[in-house]
Amino acid sequence: MKAVFIDAPGGADQLRYADLPKPTPGKGQALVKIAVSGVNFIDVYFRIGLYKADPPITLGMEAAGVVEAVGEGVTEVKPGDRVAYAMNRGSYAEYAVVNAWQLVPIPESLDFQSAAATMLQGMTAHYLTHSTWPLKAGESCLIHAGAGGVGLLLIQIAKMIGARVITTVGTDAKAVLAKQAGADEVVVYTRDDFQAAARAFTGGKGVDVVYDSVGASTFMKSLDSLRPRGLMVTYGNASGPVPAIEPLLLNQKGSIFLTRPTLAHHAATREELLWRANDLFQWIGEGKLKLRIEFKYPLAEAAQAHRDLEDRKTTGKLLLLVDPSA
Repeated sequence: MKAVFIDAPGGADQLRYADLPKPTPGKGQALVKIAVSGVNFIDVYFRIGLYKADPPITLGMEAAGVVEAVGEGVTEVKPGDRVAYAMNRGSYAEYAVVNAWQLVPIPESLDFQSAAATMLQGMTAHYLTHSTWPLKAGESCLIHAGAGGVGLLLIQIAKMIGARVITTVGTDAKAVLAKQAGADEVVVYTRDDFQAAARAFTGGKGVDVVYDSVGASTFMKSLDSLRPRGLMVTYGNASGPVPAIEPLLLNQKGSIFLTRPTLAHHAATREELLWRANDLFQWIGEGKLKLRIEFKYPLAEAAQAHRDLEDRKTTGKLLLLVDPSA
């Protein structure tokens, strides 16, 4: 089968498009014929070695496709089922073996592209707003990278709940997208001070929660954007990992809380996984949640997708069309 993988960590030029053996499902697993794979920053983290794995490392953490075969003891899915999944590495390939419990049935109304675009970023937005800090109507949140894949979904879900949203973006064009998603206020961080804006947005109090996927370059000012006993959620490293801090700093900033969550710990059971995915599928079907799929690449052009993502040239979702007809 064709796959995109790396033999050693490095830049996008390390990505190889070549043949690998077609995998075979074991006990509790299913073989999925991939139609569409999502592209996410976590793929970059594996590629550059920030997240460790043994080479050759096939990238890709989410996809949609059709179950081709199942291993011993599988009851969750059967051959022919249309399914989507996240947090199971290896989706930059024509086939992937996935734990059967991690496969979510795709509603008939949803195509493969929409399903693949929903799983990782959508469930991330879901757990951030429903579990990490369960947002309530009237609360305020600062969302960084508001025109990114997670950011656009976060804004929409926060507004569905009734929260007040201030978000940051890098350009005026991206500001338009964030506004269209429902943000109450948009700060172009390359020009304006988001900390001052967040304070003004809340009458000097500070926001209840910050959702920060940017990392090193926004971390300290994000802490200063919080109200006393607010929560700082750092869930990505787009500008580099956050440096180590002394716990006393949290006291000095107002007895604030700090967490560094991951989707794997928020979709750790099939019950929780189905709750999050089915909520998202329902909202999309009802028109309450709109996906923005910006670029679609052939599998062989995964390196270009990584370059575009890292250069912050993109908004919304990037997809690899493993099956060109998908």
